[in-house]
Amino acid sequence: MFEIQPSKIASAKNDILSGLTVALALVPEAVAFAFVAGVQPLVGLYAAFMVGLITACLGGRPGMISGATGALAVVMVALVADHGVQYLFATVVLMGVLQVMAGALKLGKFIRMVPYPVMLGFVNGLAIVIFLAQLGQFGVAGEPGWLHDTFMQGSILDVSWIEGSQLYVLLGLVALTMAIIYFLPRFTRALPSSLVAILVVSGLVFGLDLETRVVGDVASIKGGLPSFHIPSVPFNFETLIIIFPYAVILASIGLIESLLTLRLVDEITETRGHGNKECVAQGIANTATGLFGGMGGCAMIGQSMINVNSGGRGRLSGITAALCLLLFILVGSSLIEKIPLAALIGVMFIVVIGTFEWSSFRVLRKVPRSDALVLLLVSAVTVATDLAVAVVVGVIVSALVFAWEHAKHILVEAREDHKGSTVYAVTGPLFFGSVTSFLERFDPSKDNDDVVIDFARSRVADHSGLEAIDTLAERYVSVGKTLHLVHLSEECRKLLRKAGSLVEVNVIEDPKYFVADDLLG
Repeated sequence: MFEIQPSKIASAKNDILSGLTVALALVPEAVAFAFVAGVQPLVGLYAAFMVGLITACLGGRPGMISGATGALAVVMVALVADHGVQYLFATVVLMGVLQVMAGALKLGKFIRMVPYPVMLGFVNGLAIVIFLAQLGQFGVAGEPGWLHDTFMQGSILDVSWIEGSQLYVLLGLVALTMAIIYFLPRFTRALPSSLVAILVVSGLVFGLDLETRVVGDVASIKGGLPSFHIPSVPFNFETLIIIFPYAVILASIGLIESLLTLRLVDEITETRGHGNKECVAQGIANTATGLFGGMGGCAMIGQSMINVNSGGRGRLSGITAALCLLLFILVGSSLIEKIPLAALIGVMFIVVIGTFEWSSFRVLRKVPRSDALVLLLVSAVTVATDLAVAVVVGVIVSALVFAWEHAKHILVEAREDHKGSTVYAVTGPLFFGSVTSFLERFDPSKDNDDVVIDFARSRVADHSGLEAIDTLAERYVSVGKTLHLVHLSEECRKLLRKAGSLVEVNVIEDPKYFVADDLLG
C-alpha cells in the first residue's frame, strides 16, 4: 500500500518531524469526527490529544497513531442524540474499562480469526457510513437536528436541503478541497495535503467574502487544558442499562480497528507489536478521556500510515503529535473556528475514498461466492447496524461456510482384513458439520461380527463427534457385534475421557496399536 524504506533505528528527528506532520493533519479530522458524533469540536480535539498521548506512551505498537475516529463517532451519535453528551462521557469511561479487561484476559490474539473478506466488508461499510454522515452537512442551518439527522437510520429523507447559490458554493468548495488533497502530493509532500487544502479554501472564503458556513457558526471553540470532570449522570442501574450496550459496541469497534491497524503497521515496518498491551493502553486512554471531557477514540489507520510513511517509528512520534495538537488547541483555537465546513466535508470525502476498497469490485468476480457473500453482508450490516455487529456476523458466517465445506470432505472407505473383520478407514475431521455424512456410511446389519474404525487420517473435533461415535457404538451393540476404534489421536482420547458418562466408551491404551479400544453399549 505504501512504498517506504523502514529504518532499523528510530530517529528522534524523524519522529519529531513526522509527529508534527500528523498533528497538522489531525486537527481537521478530529473536528470533523466530532461533528459526526454530534458533539462540540473541542470534545473531538481533547480525545485526539489524550488518546494519542496515552497510547503513544503505553501502547504495544510504537509509531501507531490513535485519536477520535469515524468508526466510533457513527455509533456515538445515537447515544448523544437520545441522552446527551454526559452519557457519552460515562460510556467512554466504561468502554475503557472493558478494553483493559480484554487486554488483561489476552483477547487480542483473537483478531487473527477475522477473515480477509470480513476485513474488506468492514472498511467498505465504514466508508459508506462516513459518507452518509456527511450528507447532514447539506441540510438547512438552524433547523432542529440539521447537523445530526442523517446520522440516524432512515432520517436522511427528512432533511431540508440547502438550495441555490449557497448549495453551488458549498459543492464548489468541497470539490476544490478534494482536488487539492488529491493532486498536491504529486508535486510536494512537505506539508499534509489536507491541511493545505483547508488553508487554501479558508483563504478563498474570506478573501472573496463567500457566503458559507464555518465551524464557528455551529460551535465556539474556546480551548484550554482539559479538566477532570466526573460525568454528570445518575449512578444507578438504569444508567448502566443505557450505557452498557454502547460501551460494549464501542470497545469492540475500538479494539478491532486498533488491532487491524497494528497488524498493518507490523507488516510495513517488518516488526511485531503487542496486541494485548495495546488493548490495555487503549482502555486506559479511553477511561482517562471520558473523565476529561473527550469522546474517546482508537487507532487511526490513515494517520498511522502518514506517520510511518514520514519516518515515525518510535513512541516519540505519537507523543509529539499529541503535544503539538494540544498546542494548537491552546494557541490556535480562534483560528479553527474560521475553518469552512465545506473544507471538512471535502476532507471526509477523501477519507471515504481512501477507506473504501475499490479493488473489492474486481475481487468479487474472482473469489468463491461464499467469500463475496460475506464481503457484501458485512458491508450491509455495517451500514444497517454497527461495525462490531458486522464483524461478528461476518466471522460467524465465514465459520459456518468453512464448516459446511469441510463437512463434505469426510470419506469412509470399507474393506475386509485378513482376520475377517470389517475395517472402515475414515479421512477428514469428525465434527458437528460432518457427523450426518459419517453415520450414513455404516450399515451394522451387513458388516461382519468384528468391526474396526481406523481414525489414522481423521480426528474427533467436538462433542458432536463424540455423540456420533456413541450412536454408532449403540447400533453395533444392538445387533450383537463388536466395534473397535483404532489410531485415535491423543486429543481424541482426551475428549473421550473428559466426556465420561456422556459417551458410553471405555478408552483403553493398547500398547500394540496405540489405540482407544472396545466400545461398550
